Amino acid sequence: MEELVKEVSPFRRFAREEWSALRADTPMTLTQKDLDELRGLNDRIDLNEVETIYLPLSRLLNLYVAATQGLFRATNNFLHLTERKVPYVIGMAGSVAVGKSTTARILQRLLARWPKHPKVDLVTTDGFLLPNAILEREGLMTRKGFPESYDSKRLVQFLRELKAGVPEVSAPVYSHVEYDIMPDAQQIVRQPDILILEGLNVLQVDSQASEFVSDYFDFSIYIDAKESDIEDWFVDRFFALRKTVFQNPASFFTHFAQLSDTEADKVARSIWREINGKNLSENIAPTRSRASLVMHKGADHRITEVHLRKL
Repeated sequence: MEELVKEVSPFRRFAREEWSALRADTPMTLTQKDLDELRGLNDRIDLNEVETIYLPLSRLLNLYVAATQGLFRATNNFLHLTERKVPYVIGMAGSVAVGKSTTARILQRLLARWPKHPKVDLVTTDGFLLPNAILEREGLMTRKGFPESYDSKRLVQFLRELKAGVPEVSAPVYSHVEYDIMPDAQQIVRQPDILILEGLNVLQVDSQASEFVSDYFDFSIYIDAKESDIEDWFVDRFFALRKTVFQNPASFFTHFAQLSDTEADKVARSIWREINGKNLSENIAPTRSRASLVMHKGADHRITEVHLRKL
């Protein structure tokens, strides 16, 4: 009889209940009012989900940040230096409509309420998309969100400066209403204790590059779900946008506002099939195994499993 080969994985897997128990005595620091402010359009998340999933994660990250700060102090003592510590960088990846932005905002608020790292900044890679004028010139408008649509050199430079301890670094700002970079706007980052970088392709590697965005991560999170569920969430969000943002005359997508339900469903699923779903399968999902932690969502948006990379 052939010997069964035991599965080898670099991750420890936790069912929802197992992960929840790791909260220990971590206090709940978010209120319903906080959650209402942080929840994205059409995201379904409640305080129970925060207690079950996000409090244990904030506890783990607090321990990791404290350990890194301790290592920094030990290195300074060894080198007889008095340098200021550089930010702890958390990368967050996953598909369009999977809930990255809400997760990032909740973590930002929770981590900022731990006493040892009160300054937590959040930057999205949307700001590092190439301007529409360049995308149109290069024939990339229908590839927006794919790796080639980003100014990756500028993004890496931003992280390099941040991790080098530069006192003030800037990131470009993106308008989801105008669907373009805002040329006169900048997000200034001034040496936070923690920086969360959220984006589709932050775990991507490029064989032509000498360094990657993820080279500057201390920890990384991938939000995972079945593609069919994400597609449904994308369609739901499209319907919600049709009644809100798309109604704004300044919106790039204002022409979608008057679609019927049948037309809206057809358009949304076409966009998913031709752009976002393709980007997920070709570029985003293959990076899942590179994350420090994977959070898997069920069809109801609730986290069902957490996979934590072994140290």
